[in-house]
Amino acid sequence: MPEIKRKGGRGLEDMREIRITKGILKYALGSCLIEAGDTKVLCAVNIEDKVPLFLKGTDSGWLTAEYALLPSSTSERVTRSSNLTGRSQEIQRMIGRSLRAVLDIKKIGERTVMVDCDVIQADGGTRAASITGSFIALVEALSKLKKAHLIKLPLLRDYLAAISVGIVHGEKLLDLDYYEDSEAGVDLNIVMTGKEELVEIQGTAEGHPFSEGDLISLLHIAKSGIKKIIDIEKEVLKNDIELLLGN
Repeated sequence: MPEIKRKGGRGLEDMREIRITKGILKYALGSCLIEAGDTKVLCAVNIEDKVPLFLKGTDSGWLTAEYALLPSSTSERVTRSSNLTGRSQEIQRMIGRSLRAVLDIKKIGERTVMVDCDVIQADGGTRAASITGSFIALVEALSKLKKAHLIKLPLLRDYLAAISVGIVHGEKLLDLDYYEDSEAGVDLNIVMTGKEELVEIQGTAEGHPFSEGDLISLLHIAKSGIKKIIDIEKEVLKNDIELLLGN
């Protein structure tokens, strides 16, 4: 069995360095560049004063997300026409579900929150980075609506973050890069709130099944990583989020 040597000398349960630049886009209501190691995702949030037909007249809002790999984000150029693959659709639905789990859409009125996640550079964990970055961009956007007295408060239930975990050559790893993900016998993406409540678990085995004990152990490792990410979020969002949460 090959020995695990992680890039940068990371330990098995160490995350890659996370760098967050909030408010990076001039014209988006909320935006964020999130970097996790060599993975870079640009997240933007805009809000329209309309909702899908099924919500008209309900005084309730909606949130939807789009996700795409930019052409030079991977080792082989991604053509723009192939961006909306089954994988991309599955990821953008996951982003939307995750954010709707912590946003009280009934308090934003008949508005649609549109989230765009564009992967600038992919080195594993793009969906997890997209969820975390989108949450930061969403908070910035809602904070601006709050200052304009356009929303009811509080409307966020909790913080939100995501991370990947997996089993690679028998070892349980936190925050897989692309190489580790490609070698993984088990690959999970975990979305959790600040109260450590689960929003989504996506998990698959490749070649061999894994045990309930493995799942519990991977969830525990993921929880430790998400707690660290939420600590970063609290620092980045300290001037925007407290009133949105009703604290």
